[in-house]
Amino acid sequence: MVDMDKLVILVNSFGSALVSVGEELGVSVNLNKSQVTQGVKVQNVCAAALIGIVGGGIQGTAIVLLEKNSFDVVITAMTGGMITPNIDDAMSMSVIGELSNMVSGRAITQSAMVGVDVTPPQLIAGDNIRNVPNQAPGIRCFTLPFTMVCSGATLYLVLSFHIGS
Repeated sequence: MVDMDKLVILVNSFGSALVSVGEELGVSVNLNKSQVTQGVKVQNVCAAALIGIVGGGIQGTAIVLLEKNSFDVVITAMTGGMITPNIDDAMSMSVIGELSNMVSGRAITQSAMVGVDVTPPQLIAGDNIRNVPNQAPGIRCFTLPFTMVCSGATLYLVLSFHIGS
């Protein structure tokens, strides 16, 4: 369970981590602050990588969800054009898993929360992937939409944490 102070730190750390990892990869992204929402609000998603966040009193998930255009940009940038973007290709999908690892690792480090770890990513591909949030009491979900400067495509970060005492 996460208290509200930890929740704010985690959400800010994940958002900041995605921006900084993107910059290192040569893919500038801007958080669409006016479109950050509680709950899940994504559209036209073709690929996703889900990471579990556990330990130190924290239980939750971080999911990177990509539209087709953002998927293509990420695969090309992270592989230097050596892999042709294809959601049916295991290598392309593993790149998305690595992106989620990089963002999650950076976010947990930035948050300075002791004892918190991440699980290996679960990769999902297909047309119009949706994330259905858990409706259990104490679960808080947030959607952080990012626009890729080079293409205008959208990449989503959906965070979900169990809140309570």
